[in-house]
Amino acid sequence: MIREYRTIEEVAGPLMLVRKVDGVKYDELGEIELPSGETRRCRVLEVNGSNVLVQLFESSAGLNLAHSKVRFSGHGVELPVSEDMLGRVFSGMGTPIDGGPKIIPKASLDINGTPINPAARNYPNEFIQTGVSTIDGLNTLVRGQKLPIFSGSGLPHANLAAQIARQASVRSDSTDSKFAVVFAAIGITFEEADFFISDFKRTGAIDRTVLFINLASDPAIERISTPRMALTAAEYLAFECDMHVLVIMTDITNYAEALREVSAARKEVPGRRGYPGYLYTDLATMYERAGRKMGSEGSITMIPILTMPEDDKTHPIPDLTGYITEGQIILSREMFRKGYNPPVDVLPSLSRLKDKGIGEGKTREDHAGTMNQLFSSYARGREAKELMVVLGEAALTPVDRLYAKFSDEFEKRYINQGFNENRSIEETLDLGWELLRILPRSEMKRISPKILDKYWPRDEVQS
Repeated sequence: MIREYRTIEEVAGPLMLVRKVDGVKYDELGEIELPSGETRRCRVLEVNGSNVLVQLFESSAGLNLAHSKVRFSGHGVELPVSEDMLGRVFSGMGTPIDGGPKIIPKASLDINGTPINPAARNYPNEFIQTGVSTIDGLNTLVRGQKLPIFSGSGLPHANLAAQIARQASVRSDSTDSKFAVVFAAIGITFEEADFFISDFKRTGAIDRTVLFINLASDPAIERISTPRMALTAAEYLAFECDMHVLVIMTDITNYAEALREVSAARKEVPGRRGYPGYLYTDLATMYERAGRKMGSEGSITMIPILTMPEDDKTHPIPDLTGYITEGQIILSREMFRKGYNPPVDVLPSLSRLKDKGIGEGKTREDHAGTMNQLFSSYARGREAKELMVVLGEAALTPVDRLYAKFSDEFEKRYINQGFNENRSIEETLDLGWELLRILPRSEMKRISPKILDKYWPRDEVQS
């Protein structure tokens, strides 16, 4: 039997204290009924004897303590799930906002999920093609991986997120039709939300996508649930429907700010820069829900996107994210000023699992060699250009001048792809070979002679 309580003691921001409560558990979902009949949702944050601290999902404005009632549901926050979610747009709390009917659920799942047992995890080792050369060619995304994108305020990470959601696919023809995207937009503006929805509808990507939209005007507390709603939908599609799911979440910084707001309201002792001391643990409970399970055909691959405050990689949010995930793609303000899109800074970017998803049978036999040679040549070209600024072009050797030329062409043609071009991995690798031919063959020291003989045109003059 569900009991109602009229013992609301105090409201402070998004938190509310209810006294003389019996049989309520941590994380349980509650409902507050106002005298007008309006209902607002809440969640149990803390239980101390018969006193319960709850967190409001909506605003506390207009809440009459004496005449409002609280009842608890006996279960946590749940999301109704079904394959019919594909092609639909939901609020941050899982309510349809696209004008369509409610989902007829096949199940209702707790949004906190169940961690994947490490002993039951399969190692990520299959290539996912995003159509973006700087990712596919140099920092390859592998099925089951967590690969965040570190951006800065004002950089076009939203365009890159939409491009990846549009273009991403599993290479195998037998599994391509079972690929889905779950897109969680956290604390974004109405204009950004409209951009994502209209872009997915325009390109047809909406048919294989589930969107969860939390606007900046929505209660901050809702942001804490939005990514978990998205991951719950992803887990159902991956492990119940055997689909390969790519989860894209933007912006994790807004999520962490909401976490800090709740922590401050609870008067918790702050950690680095005011964020709660459990920020690492909290982020890990989300990120570690990605992966592959033994005995399951499906998988969850995650691309969290976060804006670094003041472009600072040592800020707690990117710093802790880097510890939990397997690499990072870094967007550069310098590349953006040059007009290159996507403005990926190749040299500090990293995918720790890239070697597991490339090579013969996955991408192409020459992938590892060309990737290493492009990295090496671009790094040397950048050094040559820096020397050119200090000493002048005349001070460089002829080979260094070729490296400087390679660096410019690499940025203009390889990195500067645009947000509407979808390159296959073969096109990316062929472009890499074309750029490497700016340099003498004798400089190809990171590619095996066998691969070099096969892909370097024999009619060219050997250097």
